[in-house]
Amino acid sequence: MSDINIIIKDRAGNIHKVLAPTDMAMNLMEIVRSYELAPEGTIGVCGGIAMCASCQCYINSNHSLPEAGDEEEAMLSEAFNVQENSRLGCQISITKELEGLSFELAPE
Repeated sequence: MSDINIIIKDRAGNIHKVLAPTDMAMNLMEIVRSYELAPEGTIGVCGGIAMCASCQCYINSNHSLPEAGDEEEAMLSEAFNVQENSRLGCQISITKELEGLSFELAPE
């Protein structure tokens, strides 16, 4: 099976249980965009290159994620509403290890 289950809390507080493909090289930001869970132009503004923090999210589950890279750390250091569990959705690739991942979108 190439799809995993992910739980996303949008900026309005609505919970969405979605399927995310592991075989299409997508990331969390692209999943949010594909399901239209954020208004057009409010997420992934930079196209997913860790330059805008519009896809900042809070990871709410205890999944083991890849370490944040230098670019992601630098962008988060300048972003608003950063929390201990903040990550950039564009930097987290969809893999089978993320089955059941729960995250919420940070405020705009």
